Amino acid sequence: MTLKHLALASFTILSLSACQSTSKAESMPIVNVPFTAPLASDFRSEIAIARYSELLNRVDLSPEQQAKLYYDRGVLFDSLGMTTLSRIDFNRAVKLKPDLAEVYNFLGIQHTLMQQYEKAYELFDSALELNEEHEYAYLNRGIALYYGDRAELAQNDFNEFLARSPNDPYRVLWLFLAQAQDDKVKALSVLKTNAKALDESQWAYQLIALYLGDISEHDFLSVISDGVKSEQEYAQRLCEAYFYLAKSHQAAGNINLAADYFKLALATNVHEFIEYKYARLELELMTGVDES
Repeated sequence: MTLKHLALASFTILSLSACQSTSKAESMPIVNVPFTAPLASDFRSEIAIARYSELLNRVDLSPEQQAKLYYDRGVLFDSLGMTTLSRIDFNRAVKLKPDLAEVYNFLGIQHTLMQQYEKAYELFDSALELNEEHEYAYLNRGIALYYGDRAELAQNDFNEFLARSPNDPYRVLWLFLAQAQDDKVKALSVLKTNAKALDESQWAYQLIALYLGDISEHDFLSVISDGVKSEQEYAQRLCEAYFYLAKSHQAAGNINLAADYFKLALATNVHEFIEYKYARLELELMTGVDES
């Protein structure tokens, strides 16, 4: 379908109410939400992986060159959802060149997803020791602390991350999520204050408006396609929208709806987005799955 048609498409997920003890209202299915076909793998990434593999067979590469190739291939594997292969390459890279901060950042994310939080903290610490200006290590360590039930420490990292770009709605939102674990009233007040620094014309501002109650869920869903220029961008927006809608319903105690929205986020296939990655972790936590 064209992008215009996709924006009008409806998708229904039936809630598994028989498997969960929930209220009648909560077991209602999600209906009439925008949906798109799962994002297809980028063939260019697959070609690049093949090229890196060929280069790694050369015998005249220095350890530093090998490390860079393993890192680059690992990033591509990660973007295609091939987590185990990417982790193997990242570990090879740091053995050859132990001062690659970005590799520790990626490995930290992967250990967070495996619920191995202590190891994840160590890896993010290593990334920041090597490069204290690696701002996304603050975000990702904050997320690891958030899922590791250390909300207060997570707030410190999210504040540091926000301070480096106060006009980024996603940074504002992650700080809110961590603060809301301790004091929802205070978190909402801080969210209102931080929202003043944001550009309301940005798509992501709609996420803030949703959490502030300035826009209904229905209206929020209806504007997701506004200004979208490609089906890839549309899938990316849907991934974000569904994840943060899920978090909102989760906080309100609507567990079935939250689970359905997390599943919709996964259905977009936007593997490289943190919203996709942590939607899977959220579902594992809901069902009591521990991969550590």
